[in-house]
Amino acid sequence: MSADVELDHVTIRFGDFTAVNDANLRIEEGEFFSFLGPSGCGKTTILRAVSGFLDPSEGEVRIGGKNMWGIGPNKRPTALIFQNLALFPLMSVADNIAFGLEVRGVSKFERRKRADELLSLIALSDQGEKLVTALSGGQRQRVAIARALAVEPEVLLLDEPLSALDLKLRQHMRTELRAIQQRVGITFIYITHDQGEALTMSDRVAVMSAGVVQQIDNGTTIYNDPATAFVASFVGENNPFSGKVTKADNGFAVIDSKFGPLRGRNNQGLKEGDDAILFIRPEALVLANGKAQSENVVEAAVVNEEFEGQFVKIYLKGEGPKDIGLSVINDASTELPEEGQTTRIVFDPDRAVVLPVGEMADE
Repeated sequence: MSADVELDHVTIRFGDFTAVNDANLRIEEGEFFSFLGPSGCGKTTILRAVSGFLDPSEGEVRIGGKNMWGIGPNKRPTALIFQNLALFPLMSVADNIAFGLEVRGVSKFERRKRADELLSLIALSDQGEKLVTALSGGQRQRVAIARALAVEPEVLLLDEPLSALDLKLRQHMRTELRAIQQRVGITFIYITHDQGEALTMSDRVAVMSAGVVQQIDNGTTIYNDPATAFVASFVGENNPFSGKVTKADNGFAVIDSKFGPLRGRNNQGLKEGDDAILFIRPEALVLANGKAQSENVVEAAVVNEEFEGQFVKIYLKGEGPKDIGLSVINDASTELPEEGQTTRIVFDPDRAVVLPVGEMADE
């Protein structure tokens, strides 16, 4: 069984500090939904409000249509996987999985039956009698998921559960987590500051900054069509060019940047005279190499090059302290400029987005 989760204009304050400001969203039942943002943005505070460890200062948290005000964690249809997993080292894997059922008075036979079912689900059928200390990091992660699922929650809450794993194992566990969620079909709410995790696993992502939900959408839209300067500068790499809008028509806007007029998609309805920032991804920039182009030409000196195997990262002198980065495929045929050389780069206006001036993510 699964349930939807609603945050109805939820605000959470601690004294004079507002940790979450007017969060208003609905997570569909059976959805894998992630809150993504830097440390201190309010995402874990939202998780605590959904799990019952705190109540909102204003607004309502509803699970399955029911207001959760005053209902403690042990009475909610949720289970929470902590960052440190909190497994019991002196218990067997099977006993760890069945612990929540034992607390609820379920018989030993039924506990073991359920543990065996979940061991099969997480592909650890032959590991039930081992101590959890004998398992690898990824296996312990799966045991924590199985223990949470044993009590049959309608919503599973995950607070940065992969942060302690090394990069290769984290990438592997992304795939496993998503596969487990699809098999059990319950609502997953995932908290992370890792963009790769959020974009890879989630049906939808809420990007947060300073207690405010900046944008909610699927990963492709978040990356290709950021709604704010913060989202554009936080999710993936991006090159910002500042200026005033000099022309806005047919869904595009032109800004008067330091490098001349630059044109991109105008999804936010900017008008002539508005202060704006054009964002263009490194992979969307192309070396001109003598080719003529009438618009979106940036000319600057090469300050650094980094060889990354499949790609060569080239940095040009930007309008401020931040250099302009572009990624060039290492195909052994593209003529690359040398460090110190002035070069021209171009881009398709369909690959750029023009947004209102606003908060930018920290470097």
